Amino acid sequence: MSDATPSLPPATFDFLVLSFKMQAEMQLGLLHFGDEKDRPAPDLHLARHTIDLLAMLQEKTRGNLSMEDQRLIENSLTELRFRFVQAVQEPAPAPEPPKSEELPG
Repeated sequence: MSDATPSLPPATFDFLVLSFKMQAEMQLGLLHFGDEKDRPAPDLHLARHTIDLLAMLQEKTRGNLSMEDQRLIENSLTELRFRFVQAVQEPAPAPEPPKSEELPG
């Protein structure tokens, strides 16, 4: 490895859960890096899949987690599910009316 290679965080359960959480938040349109005009549209289908993956991880690790890890995954899932429902219930943004110089006259 060269010195230019960035160091990676340790591979921990916290990092895995928070990675899935951030991924779902981006897919829901809650997180965006860059210009607002370049913000991608939410991908609710993909967000739902990521939330389901996190729920599967919770189920498969049930009884094998520390109290701290259990709280982290439960809280993350609760928040993501709430945000998902909010995103589904949000009305689609109305199209902007044409500017006055664009009106036929």
